[in-house]
Amino acid sequence: MIRQIPALEPNEGQRAQMARRFGMFIHFGVNTFGNVQWSDGGIQARSFKPETIDAEGWVKIAYQAGMNTVILTCKHHDGFCLWNTETTNYGVMFSGKKVDIVRAVAQACARYGLKFGVYYSLWDRSASCYRSDFEGEYIPYMFKQLTELLDGRYGEVVELWLDGAWDKTRAQWHLDELYDLVKRLQPSCQIGVNHTVGVDREMAEFPEERYLPQNVVRGDPLRMFPSDFRLWDPHSCRLDDPKIFTFQGESYYLPFEMTICSREGFSWFYSNIYEDEKLLDVNEVVEKCKTAFSAGNIVVINMPPDTSGHFVVQDVAHLMEISEKLGLSRGE
Repeated sequence: MIRQIPALEPNEGQRAQMARRFGMFIHFGVNTFGNVQWSDGGIQARSFKPETIDAEGWVKIAYQAGMNTVILTCKHHDGFCLWNTETTNYGVMFSGKKVDIVRAVAQACARYGLKFGVYYSLWDRSASCYRSDFEGEYIPYMFKQLTELLDGRYGEVVELWLDGAWDKTRAQWHLDELYDLVKRLQPSCQIGVNHTVGVDREMAEFPEERYLPQNVVRGDPLRMFPSDFRLWDPHSCRLDDPKIFTFQGESYYLPFEMTICSREGFSWFYSNIYEDEKLLDVNEVVEKCKTAFSAGNIVVINMPPDTSGHFVVQDVAHLMEISEKLGLSRGE
């Protein structure tokens, strides 16, 4: 089994991720058409019917903003799949817009020379086996979905962003086997699990806020491990962000990936109230990005397509202003 090697310095994959440093997050799915941020799998697949899938336009904007990676939310907590999966009928194949969006974005990334990453929710509210037979049915279901995403049909995947509601312990998620599967399929893929810094709830050593990226100290224990980088959206790191954390008595080097929503309402998906939410202060975002870059960390900014399949014009202008102030813009 492939395991993470204890280290006090970044390995080759981590160095490559840290060098990419600036990327785009794209949240798109049934939630976009249900006007919600989270849903329970009850929104009908056919309700997903954007006018177009502007993958080329999304990636072009990321390129112009000086970004080097695009991370697509391939499955959120509702379980709706943005690729042509054989595992469920809750996805784009059974929607009002039968387009393999994962393929479209991956191909657009290849055309613009950007790297492609995948967000995948471990939690799945549409899969009945998650509740009825988690160990016997859901874990194999989850592994099959991850195999579809990472077996090469979508080319190179440099990042796997794992998320979900924490109603399971680390051991129940079979993270050791998951890590092995991913590294066999995509050896360079960097794996992160949201709320990584910490331990299982029943083993918690500190109050939850003690694990926030602005509060952690060198040698703190890891909660969801193995992983190659730390995640805890939407929190920011500090300039002297530590990189050495521990698990079962061993030390590991893990950089931090900071996520930023464009709007003050902390909205990942577009909704009918999204454009009423105030855009974040550009200068504050720029300072957070500079701090993260100086600390050797990574920043991804979320850009949700609307129901037409395009980004909001104001979001694009906001991103470009941030990019210009950071000196990263590639222009046309």
